[in-house]
Amino acid sequence: MLAETVCSAVSAAGLGVAAVTAYRKRFLSAFRIAAYSLVPIGLVMTGVVGWLADTAFSPTAWAGFGVLGLAWVLFATTRAVERRGGGTRKERRAARAAAGRDAVAPAVSEPSLGRGSTQAARPQSAPPRSKGAGDDFSDIEAILKKHGI
Repeated sequence: MLAETVCSAVSAAGLGVAAVTAYRKRFLSAFRIAAYSLVPIGLVMTGVVGWLADTAFSPTAWAGFGVLGLAWVLFATTRAVERRGGGTRKERRAARAAAGRDAVAPAVSEPSLGRGSTQAARPQSAPPRSKGAGDDFSDIEAILKKHGI
């Protein structure tokens, strides 16, 4: 009975604030405040507030919440152990076997360098840069001289 009275008072106060807000020509805010203030009285009318009040003071309900909390702790613990690598021996063996296998298509992620290129062939196929490096510097020197630097 007390919870219903409090919810009704909160709704009435909210509707009063909405009326003052509408008087100040802020209609959008007034409608939003009115909507929020009607929620508590709606909960009273549907019986949710009475159910919550009965639940809050029931030892059986609190014991039920305790059991649900224990279940949640057990689920979280098993999940944490599973993530750390725990589990059955078969699962661990299967994970090790899957980790040891090569990729299905290892060459797919490599860039296309031509036919038959491998990791070892890449450094040898690169041309020496000493010849081209001098040309690059001469171009830079020409540009700097042109600008008087």
